[in-house]
Amino acid sequence: MKQKINIRLSLVSLIAIVATVIGLTCVYYNLFQQKVRDDLKQNARLLVETGVFQTSDNSIEHQEKTIENLSSGNLRITWINENGKVIFDNDTDISGLSNHMDRPEIQMAVAKGEGESTRHSDTMNMDTFYYALLLENGTILRVSTQAITVPRIMLTALPVILVITAGILTGCVLIGHLLIRQLMKPLEEMADNLDQGDLPVYKELEPFMYKIRSQHENILAVVKSRQDFTANISHELKTPITAISGYAELIENRLFDKESEIHIARQIRHNADRLLSLITDIIQLSELDHGELPRTFDYFDLLALAEECVKDCRPQAQRKRIHLVCSGFSAGINADRNLIREMVDNLIQNAIRYNVENGKVEVSVYIKNEHPILSVKDTGIGIAADHQERIFERFYRVDKSRSRERGGTGLGLAIVKHIADIHSARIDIDSIVGQGTEITVSF
Repeated sequence: MKQKINIRLSLVSLIAIVATVIGLTCVYYNLFQQKVRDDLKQNARLLVETGVFQTSDNSIEHQEKTIENLSSGNLRITWINENGKVIFDNDTDISGLSNHMDRPEIQMAVAKGEGESTRHSDTMNMDTFYYALLLENGTILRVSTQAITVPRIMLTALPVILVITAGILTGCVLIGHLLIRQLMKPLEEMADNLDQGDLPVYKELEPFMYKIRSQHENILAVVKSRQDFTANISHELKTPITAISGYAELIENRLFDKESEIHIARQIRHNADRLLSLITDIIQLSELDHGELPRTFDYFDLLALAEECVKDCRPQAQRKRIHLVCSGFSAGINADRNLIREMVDNLIQNAIRYNVENGKVEVSVYIKNEHPILSVKDTGIGIAADHQERIFERFYRVDKSRSRERGGTGLGLAIVKHIADIHSARIDIDSIVGQGTEITVSF
């Protein structure tokens, strides 16, 4: 990042230098051109004021020496009669000169009294500036001078420009390095102290800081959750495996009598079933965590699905002498049917598992404020208020010992919460200890 900023600062500096050089050269060359034109006009008027070019017979043989003395430097003086013939030129033999009446500055002088033009010489890479003045006797006095062009000026000044450019670029790189270090220092400090509450130096970074801190806290929470989940899995799996291993050792060493054989077999099967349930729920949670897995959303009747789940769970309820009923109205939802079925099954099984003997579980479907609602209400042991917010956490149990006795894995409600999140559904819980619990899912 620092290298990119340095390169871009250097590039911007180089572009600025080149643009400045070109711009200033063009500006000053335009000023120079205007100065040359003004000097030509002034020289022409000074020459006219000498009276040398006021002869009426256009004979200047006796005046040539005077004119040559008046011309100085690279100023060229040309005197042209009213027909365009050159009658004097201090720079060229007039015998080889053609008629000048076709020259733009001469035509302008004849028409307006004065004229000027500029012509470029590619061979010499020079510009020639002309100024022509119509005299009272009908003749035309023209003065001209040469000046180098913009490309030639820049080529001449190129070594100086390169030296200045190198110096400026070096300065820009050094200053840019210092600025970048100053700019990056608060960011580096912020990265090193992400958990602290200090705000960044730059106000523009406050939203970024809050976002990064929030993501950082979420990542830490996810990491902690997974660590806890791994620890809980190890603990939960260890219990039935240890039991199975212990009973298998009794069988291996024949340390039981005939009367205990059925009890041992029953305990092995019970722990094997518990182990299978744990593995099944863990696999399902892993699949639900994988957000990229394909989901099949269809439109179906929530009441019809609830009635199917009640029918499947009725034998389990009858074994515990629980009265299980389903009621309500048809409510269509667009959802993954298999996941919603898993959700309803888990809620019903949970209501049966933590109910009291001869209790009741009511499953109902209705529409409230145009939202389909699923409600599972039981007359069970209830959940204390301080536990209600945590019952959807993985492996969380209100009473761990009694929960294991009732056969729960501690993952059923976590699966329910995952499925609700996938369908953007809201879960509400209303529970009183000793009276029962009602869980509602709003789609």
